[in-house]
Amino acid sequence: MTYLDANATTPLLPEVLEAMLPFLRDNPCNPNSPYGPAKEARKAVDTARGQVAALIGAREEEIVFTGCGTESTNMALKWLARLVGRKSGRVVTSAIEHSAVLRPVETFREVGYATRLCGVDAGGRLELDGFREACIEAKDGGGFASLMWVNNETGVIQPVEEARAIAGECGLAFHSDAIQAVGKIPVDVAAVPVDFLSLSAHKFHGPKGVGALYIRSGCRFEPMIRGGGQEGGRRSGTENVAGIVGMGRAAEVAAREMAKRMKSLAAMRDAFEARVVEAVKGVTVNGDLIHRLPNTSHLSFDGCEAAGLLILLDDMGVACSAGSACMTGKQQPSHVQKAMGFSDAKAKSSLRFGFSAMNTMEEAEQAADCVARAVERLRRVQGGGTGPVVVYS
Repeated sequence: MTYLDANATTPLLPEVLEAMLPFLRDNPCNPNSPYGPAKEARKAVDTARGQVAALIGAREEEIVFTGCGTESTNMALKWLARLVGRKSGRVVTSAIEHSAVLRPVETFREVGYATRLCGVDAGGRLELDGFREACIEAKDGGGFASLMWVNNETGVIQPVEEARAIAGECGLAFHSDAIQAVGKIPVDVAAVPVDFLSLSAHKFHGPKGVGALYIRSGCRFEPMIRGGGQEGGRRSGTENVAGIVGMGRAAEVAAREMAKRMKSLAAMRDAFEARVVEAVKGVTVNGDLIHRLPNTSHLSFDGCEAAGLLILLDDMGVACSAGSACMTGKQQPSHVQKAMGFSDAKAKSSLRFGFSAMNTMEEAEQAADCVARAVERLRRVQGGGTGPVVVYS
């Protein structure tokens, strides 16, 4: 299989697995226990905290380990909603957020909060004028803002620095879902002083089931999960030592190899796109072509439905997706692409290809050839039409 779905999850690096194995196999201890092996587990957790902090330019004490990126995001948003209160509270975010943001925001609206989903331009970047207007509206009543650092479907990098500055001028706390950004491009919370930031290990070659929430020093915070008081009282529950160690090692590798990875991934992505565009008529490269992740290619194919292409590509040994893995199986057009102005037909003809550090240029070129064959076959089955078709393998 040629795996090109790295925005859904990335393969575990061998050295990350090696770092985790001692805590899966040899040291089962609770890091909060008082004896020697438990203290070794505690030391390993502390080391990982420093590694994750270093990746985003934070202090160790500003990192709270969680069970996943969605938990991190919910922790931040639900605390901020509680802090501002629903009587006058206003929530400002974008129309292209991940469901980990949009679902909580829907709940806030249902219980009385005023919410604003700001639009994006045709390239999928936040329209700052609308965002500024929404923040000004929220200024007097009190509220907060949340903006993803990078869109998970298109790979488009959002103007987080500008948005954070606007929110700050209006006195609004600011959270960023940086789950698709951390480990792929530089993220520095000192340079862009967000108040809260979510990240997830499995997006940068760490294990699934572990994430982190950055909480800027000095920010008020109360936990969503209460119990034994782990993580400095900010997230109770016995720590997933092996997962945390794996996240730390993956962060260390990502920091060390960031520049090399970005160059290599961009070269693969560009070669893949050039080969597809040359071989296939009626293909569109979507999203802002300047402000985007080096690993992500989002394409639309005239006269094809993504569902059929996915079946054909799977048969050919190419794994990609039609959008967010969290929305797989849902037939409605992507809310991200609709916000960008896509027609239903174009939205349903789009595929996302996500390269990782474990891909090669040869795989990128072979995958492009597979895409060309799949499109040709599907269009032949459809007879050049644009209507839906069921393709059986």
